[in-house]
Amino acid sequence: MQSYLQYHALRGSIQEVAGPDIEKRVLDKDLPSSRDSPEPYSDSTVVGQVREHATQSFCTNGPKKPDSSNPRKSQEIVVVGWAGPDDPANPRNFSLARKIMTTLIVGAIALLVGAASATDSAVLPQASEEFHVSDVAESLSTGIYLIGYAFGAVVAAPFSEIFGRTIIYGSTLVLFAIFIMGSALAPNFGGQIVLRFFAGFFGSTPLVCAGGSIADLWDQMEKTYAFPIYAISGFGGPVLGPVLASYVAFGSLDNWRWADWISLIFAGLVLASVLFLMPETFGPVILKWKAQQIRNLTGDERYKAEFEISHRTFAMRMKVALIRPFVMATEPIIILMALYMTVLYIVQFTFLDGYTFIFKDVYGISQGLTNICFLGIYIGTLLPGLMIYPIYRITEKDLTKVQAQGRRDLDPEVRLWFGMLGGSISIPVSLLWMGWTDYSSVSVWSPLIASTLFGYGILSIFLTVYMYVIDSYEIYAASALTLVTFMRYLLSGVMTVVGIPFYKNVGTHWTLTIMACISALLVPLPYVFYKWGNVIRSYSKHAAVKV
Repeated sequence: MQSYLQYHALRGSIQEVAGPDIEKRVLDKDLPSSRDSPEPYSDSTVVGQVREHATQSFCTNGPKKPDSSNPRKSQEIVVVGWAGPDDPANPRNFSLARKIMTTLIVGAIALLVGAASATDSAVLPQASEEFHVSDVAESLSTGIYLIGYAFGAVVAAPFSEIFGRTIIYGSTLVLFAIFIMGSALAPNFGGQIVLRFFAGFFGSTPLVCAGGSIADLWDQMEKTYAFPIYAISGFGGPVLGPVLASYVAFGSLDNWRWADWISLIFAGLVLASVLFLMPETFGPVILKWKAQQIRNLTGDERYKAEFEISHRTFAMRMKVALIRPFVMATEPIIILMALYMTVLYIVQFTFLDGYTFIFKDVYGISQGLTNICFLGIYIGTLLPGLMIYPIYRITEKDLTKVQAQGRRDLDPEVRLWFGMLGGSISIPVSLLWMGWTDYSSVSVWSPLIASTLFGYGILSIFLTVYMYVIDSYEIYAASALTLVTFMRYLLSGVMTVVGIPFYKNVGTHWTLTIMACISALLVPLPYVFYKWGNVIRSYSKHAAVKV
């Protein structure tokens, strides 16, 4: 709905800029043009409502010589761009309220699909009993969902770069809801597993498209607070899922399937917000709409968006999207950042099974109250919000420094501050704290407070990794993030299944100690990249290098 209104609003903005007699004037003289820009829909502001290529036409056989006998034929293609730096159609010029609303909607989608990944873990004993399978087998309902995430993330990005963000968010949400409903109605274990895989596959959209949506709306300084707004609002899904489903299996609802019905209801609310409130933010698609409106107003078919004259077919885009992420597996930055996120996600998702051993078995609390304990991690994910203002000031100083050197863009290393300000060290500390105070003789509040520190660390590292990769790889950021996403969810999905045997055989103390030791090896990573990141990027084939 918002996209439909946005499309038709472009007609009024075109008439406002070009004048109400645009239909009459185009018969005698083309619309005003401005200097050409090399990147008509890049992150930088593009000047020019329409841009004329007077000496060449974009034809399949290459440029043609201008026909001096017919001035209209000598300008076969008029490329449509933004009407100056203040063009209201440019998402960067949306009102602050509209940009925040759109960012929060993207966060709500991430919250929904993240919560759905974990709701089944809250009712694992009841589901396994009904399907006559072991708890380990039923934990596959969470693992297979995460594996679906991994494969869906690979194909989601190119679709959003062809059809636009909003239609992909909306259509995948509909399919996600259908498969979640199917999971709620699954007659047997096999059906549940298949349906959960496809729910995860179609729920993966915000994992790779959210970064693009943020970049559509906010400039590099604004992303310092805009990306945390998205992350804080959306990252809590996996730990809120068990909380939302805490008592559905044995409370007044008395049916474990309500874990999926809750996700379905939430999906309906989020889908409504996408349809009625979320505007399109992808610049190339908006410029395509603008070109269509100019053609409708003028009857002149020469007006085209650069997106429309591109020779990159859908098959070509899919080929690049499927191959390039894995080509970038040789990048040291990507390997290390993907490893970092994978380790943290393995810890987080094995908690879905491990909290039973950490809290229920040790302290004798109920299954429902054990799931409520995930709120400790969620509270921790809110704490990086306290760091936004000081990090924004640091980023502001860095921008002033690079501009004094004649450069325009921030050094990617400034994005590492969330990890350096306690984010990386808090992970192993929290795991050791939780593991060695997990005794019935120690207050339950001790591991709970430790889980809050874990929540702070994992979101801080998420912000560090994503913002650093986006700024380091620029035009290749989507491919880089696709690989990071694929690796962390594929391995997390596998490790979720082995979580129960691991806790049973090794015990909570040593299980958490092993995880703490692995994460401790990665603690220096933000500091290493802050010190030598520019040198490391200089050896990369794809990363941007600031000099």
